[in-house]
Formats: sequence, C-alpha cells, structure tokens
Amino acid sequence: MENNKQQDNNMQGNRGTRANQVRLIAGPCVIESAELLDTVAQTLVDINRRLGTDIIFKASFDKANRTSLRSFRGPGIDKGLQMLADVKANYGLKLTTDIHEAWQAEPAGQVVDILQIPAFLCRQTDLLVAAAKTGKVVNIKKAQFLSGKDMRYPYEKAMESGAKEVWLTERGNCFGYNNLVVDFRNIPDMKEIAQTVVMDCTHSVQRPSAGNGKTVGDRRFVPAMALAAKAFGANGYFFEVHPDPDKGLSDAANMLELDKLEPLIEKLIKD
Repeated sequence: MENNKQQDNNMQGNRGTRANQVRLIAGPCVIESAELLDTVAQTLVDINRRLGTDIIFKASFDKANRTSLRSFRGPGIDKGLQMLADVKANYGLKLTTDIHEAWQAEPAGQVVDILQIPAFLCRQTDLLVAAAKTGKVVNIKKAQFLSGKDMRYPYEKAMESGAKEVWLTERGNCFGYNNLVVDFRNIPDMKEIAQTVVMDCTHSVQRPSAGNGKTVGDRRFVPAMALAAKAFGANGYFFEVHPDPDKGLSDAANMLELDKLEPLIEKLIKD
C-alpha cells in the first residue's frame, strides 16, 4: 500500500514538473465585468490546483484594434488595471495584458507580470523598447504579414532594451481576403530565436473583418491548433476563454468555452 501511495505521489510530481515547463495563458478577450473576471479566475485557480499548472490570467483593458468604431473596447487603462490588480490580489494568479501605445507600458508593468505586444504592432520600435524598459517579460505576437524567422528583429529590439525575457507567439498569417492560415513551421523557426514560443490557439482561427463589421471565426478548430502546435515543438499555449463565448463582447466566435479548457490543457501537458 505504501509503495502504491509513493508511486502515485511520484506520478503527481512528474505531472507537476511537466506542467510547470509549459507556459499557459488564458482569460477573456476583453474585461467585460468584474463578475466575468472572477468566474474565469476561479476556474483557472481550480485547474492549477488539479493539474499542477501555473496558468497566467489574460484580459485586455482596451481593445484598440477592433474592426468597427462601434465595437466594445473595454473599461480603459485606469479601471482595467485596477480590475486586473484585484484578480492578482484575490486569486494569486500571474497576469498579462496587451498594450498598444508606448506610454501604457509603465503603468501596465506595475500591475502585470508579462506585457503582450499585439501582432499588428510587433515592429513598433518605441512600443517594444518601452515594454522592455519595464524589466518585465515581453510576449511579442508575430504579425500576420511576417514569417517566423522575421521575428528575430522584434526579439532583438526587446532583449537589447532590457526585457527580463522575450517570448514569441504564433497566431497565423494572412491568406487571401478575410482568412488566416497557420504555417506551423514558424514554431521551430521561432524556437531558434527565443526559448519560449507560444501558440495562440484562438486568434489563429479568426476570419478577420469577415462578419459585416466584425471579426468572426470557428472555435471548433482550437483544440486541433493546440495539438498541432505541440507536435511542432511549441512550449506555450494561449487561449481566450469565456463561460458563454457567443455572448462575449469581443472575439465571441473564437473564444473557447471555459469548461473545455481543462481537458485540453491536460492533453497538452502529457509527455
């Protein structure tokens, strides 16, 4: 009996070691309400406890790149950062959020652990330098118009400007009108540049601006994107999640149902 118990403990320890080697990011696309943040954060805490993971909580205080002027953008930087700080205080989760302008780096860096650079802005030198100067980890999303090998230059800008660490994120490339395609060869190409390469499993299923003034997509393919990225050597995964995605105020068609996150993560952290 004692030997069996020890074996179970060893298996749990091995799973925890593997889980902690994989970077996991999850959360709603945009801050919609404190209630939504609490629901998602509590779920992430429960998953971390059960699987031995360390999921980083993500939500945007401002979606500055929405398709339409009439689209919901979020609560703004002051209220949004306070709401994210409340998540950290109440749930003990690490945080990430995206910034769109250089001046946002300093206040955001005082709250979050990782600053995310949006794909459209990954070549903006001032933005990268400002993020790096906070001394935080900087996660740079690969532009839809760049190859994996092209990410060497944004990476160097951030590293040489003082970033604690730089991650690179794959999120697909433009393919004709209103569509994206993922070339998974970008993952090993970017791993030659950065130690951490994240697969953005939800934005990669987008169909940009294809929904009569909004971006649409197909969340059915999110699990396949994640598992294919694992096969190509990704060591990080990013999911936008929501308890009722179709009611989400941003990226509704692409967010994964919150209750489907744990079984998918379990597959990803298995050896």
